[in-house]
Amino acid sequence: MTGIAAPRMRDAFPATHHARDDLVHVELTWVAKRQENWILFGTHAREQIVDRRRRILSFRPGTVFAFVRWAANDFGTIFSRIDIVRAVASGEAYQTLPFVRPGGDILLKVESWPKVERVLQAIDAIQRLGIEPESVSPDHWRHIHNRITAGHAPRSYTLDQHRAFLLRKRTEP
Repeated sequence: MTGIAAPRMRDAFPATHHARDDLVHVELTWVAKRQENWILFGTHAREQIVDRRRRILSFRPGTVFAFVRWAANDFGTIFSRIDIVRAVASGEAYQTLPFVRPGGDILLKVESWPKVERVLQAIDAIQRLGIEPESVSPDHWRHIHNRITAGHAPRSYTLDQHRAFLLRKRTEP
């Protein structure tokens, strides 16, 4: 090992970068026609530009965001994935996820383009209702994950479900 690759990772996520705050950091990479990581929805609290191909978005605890990853080679797409994640607070249990530090509560994880496309269609349907996807019930994202994993069509999110979720959320401590 030449030691060339290791410093890059240290530069992208320095140890003190996320130790000082309560944010979840997501490294986004854009190499045209090769690797693309982007946030589909979710409100970030901070943005840091690492270089012309990489940047780091930081999310406050409780924020829900969609993280899309895609990679290709000379023959076409080799990897596509979407994760819908809830940013966690310090001390809260979390799952690890590549490019996400320290990790998050993974509400939905789907791989392969046909499945990712079904999730994108579900997100579009939610937006057509006038609802921001980041404010949707976490249970609905889990429902979509479970149905797609089982090979079934997920049920549509409704305004009544959203109202019930918001009322339930107001009563929580």
